[in-house]
Amino acid sequence: MGYTEQYFHSEAAQQSLEIPVLVNCMIQDAIHLAASDVHVEPWEKSICVRARVNGVLGEIAHLPLDLLDKISTRFKVMSNLVTYQAGTPQDGAAICGPELDGVQLRVSIFPTTRGEKVVVRLFDPRDRRFELDSLGFDDDTLHGLTKLLKRSSGLLLFTGPTGSGKTSTMYSSLCYIMQRDGTSISISTVEDPVEFNLPMVSQTQINPAQEFTYAAALRSLMRQDPEVIMVGEIRDPETAAIAVQAGLTGHLVISTIHSGVSAGAFTRLINMQIEPFMLASSILGVFGLRLLRANCPNCSQPYEPEPSLLKVVPEEMLAGAQFRKGAGCEQCGGTGFAGRIPVTEVLVVDEPFREAVLKKVPTRALEEVAIGQGMKTLWQSGVKRVVTGRTSLEEMVRILAADMI
Repeated sequence: MGYTEQYFHSEAAQQSLEIPVLVNCMIQDAIHLAASDVHVEPWEKSICVRARVNGVLGEIAHLPLDLLDKISTRFKVMSNLVTYQAGTPQDGAAICGPELDGVQLRVSIFPTTRGEKVVVRLFDPRDRRFELDSLGFDDDTLHGLTKLLKRSSGLLLFTGPTGSGKTSTMYSSLCYIMQRDGTSISISTVEDPVEFNLPMVSQTQINPAQEFTYAAALRSLMRQDPEVIMVGEIRDPETAAIAVQAGLTGHLVISTIHSGVSAGAFTRLINMQIEPFMLASSILGVFGLRLLRANCPNCSQPYEPEPSLLKVVPEEMLAGAQFRKGAGCEQCGGTGFAGRIPVTEVLVVDEPFREAVLKKVPTRALEEVAIGQGMKTLWQSGVKRVVTGRTSLEEMVRILAADMI
């Protein structure tokens, strides 16, 4: 039983339920579970409180529906939102006190037919070390990424779904450059939102409501004499065109773009009307990223996967494979998993790949060219994590199967 349920069913709560204490208990539960998000959602018969732990939602507690307005109002008060407004979305932020370890909250209120749904993203200030060495990359990936970061101009793209570690990797990349070059380099970022404040970096948050978009910010930023620019996301043709141009004119530009596989980033940018010769000249590489839940070290044990799943593991790797899976214990909350590990693919743009881009070949053909030039795919990276016992085969298939379609 978590803090939320303990308090709700306590004698003190039965006499006089204090909503601020109840909300604090929800946040305490999330901190204890190392959750990234908390969902407070009105269901048909109750308020369901869930936490996203290692990328997966799990239930924390169920509360009476008549508490919804009070809980929603409390989150609004904490994040300086309009308390009497209930029919439109609202976004805000809050910093908790020392009793909640100073955790920072990003609060989103969204109206539904049953009432307001509250989603809170948590940022733990104690977990602010952005170091490439601590992200769990294998040696080849780390070497490939640091080699790209040594370039003084060009565009480095990161791809992956929400919550796959793109922002942490980009922040760590900026910190790596800062540690390497010190005060001799100028670094600027354009983000939505700014998730952490980095030392020695000029960070800017866009404001579309005032027409301060990624494109507008980037256009102005070019006059600020930066050497390294981080763009939170390439969303539209105008931002893409300016980012590519910046990469061609002596700036190292780091950004993200939504694409299933790394090679798909080129097709996406061509669809944004960026000329292939511009992409071939400006893009240094594309870094694909996913996160798999890691086996709990306390309850991990050998197991034999289903025969149908074993077919996805290359025969030459089966002989020495050490398949392991967490049985579930108190330490991992019965899930069998503890923390997450990255699987990656680093697509480095070389001459054969540039020629393929110039010919506008399809994504699958681009991927085959990259593999022919030595790129290890997300799937190959995932299989390596499985056969060394770091995660289960089922977990790898759950996360990566969609990329194989």
